[in-house]
Amino acid sequence: MIRRSFWAFCHWSYGVIAKPLLFLVSPDNTHSMMIHMTSVSGRVPLLRGFVKFIFVGRRDERLMQNFHGIEFKSPVGLSAGFDKNGEIMPMISRLGFGFGTVGSITAKQCDGNPRPWFYRLPESKSLVINAGLANDGSIAILKRIRSYSQAAICDFPIVLSVAKTNSCEVVSIREGIDDYVATVRRAKNQSRIKMIELNISCPNTYGGEPFTTPEKLEKLLKAVDAVGAKQPVFIKMPIDHEWPAFKKLLDVAVKHKIVGVTVSNLYKDRASADLKDNLPDTVKGNLSGQPTWQRSNDLIEKTYLEYGKKLTIIGVGGIFNAEQAYTKIRLGASLVEIITGVIFNGPQLAAEISYDLSKLLERDGFTNISQAIGIDAKL
Repeated sequence: MIRRSFWAFCHWSYGVIAKPLLFLVSPDNTHSMMIHMTSVSGRVPLLRGFVKFIFVGRRDERLMQNFHGIEFKSPVGLSAGFDKNGEIMPMISRLGFGFGTVGSITAKQCDGNPRPWFYRLPESKSLVINAGLANDGSIAILKRIRSYSQAAICDFPIVLSVAKTNSCEVVSIREGIDDYVATVRRAKNQSRIKMIELNISCPNTYGGEPFTTPEKLEKLLKAVDAVGAKQPVFIKMPIDHEWPAFKKLLDVAVKHKIVGVTVSNLYKDRASADLKDNLPDTVKGNLSGQPTWQRSNDLIEKTYLEYGKKLTIIGVGGIFNAEQAYTKIRLGASLVEIITGVIFNGPQLAAEISYDLSKLLERDGFTNISQAIGIDAKL
């Protein structure tokens, strides 16, 4: 009861005090400021310990799972797109997350698209995102992750999201494959990197999404297989494919050394999105958060029913509370990721969801979160 009251206070104070002040600043500047503050605070052992004490508390064994040899203390992770350069994982690991994703990162440094990268749609619980894979490049980012002390990162699972460099020089299929492979090869022997995610579905780049067709995905995965990465490899899937086209990509994936899929990425069809805010045509980018909710759920359910024994599913899209995380799990997601929810509801969200998930499991008579996976998936 005390911890539930604490989360309620955090939620209230963020919504009433912190968020209104942060939302007075442009989302681009707010993101940069939060990354800097979190990075600096993450270097202070005493502060890391205090945050862990406040946000994590005693681990609940009902939320612990092991997938592909990786121990997850909570099913709630940070999605790609927030920590683009691997700067804040020491503090993310203290905020109640069960894992965190760095990136997406690319073989070469990339400045991304012209700013602004973000546009808020507060009534729609969404962000319009047009960052264009801005990152420091995989050599610098992997060096940064290696520099974390053992005390700073402990056994926290880091997922590395890998894409191709957003550049007019990396447009052909051969160049794109070489770009992915270069980063995977650099990461394959890094013990801090527990999983690799191939982001084939970032829409805001030169050349679009070439590897979201079966033939081209086959070529990419064949090349990635040849690298022989020690880490389990996932694919971050597109959200805009109808099921028959989506299924064809999964059919390719299961023929290779792919153990799971992240479902899914940004929503691109503005015309069909149920937006409650005005979105000017001059604002470039694609939608995160609530507009992805239903489509993500539908794809998670269908993927679980068809491939649940072959692919582990990470569910992403429109999670702002434990009930929504639980919905994705009950439809077939083994793990879930949040990002827009953190921006709208506050940094305590991962810990709050984990705490409330335990109560939902207790309500439903489950002794472990794994028992709930796919229970609502129906033909």
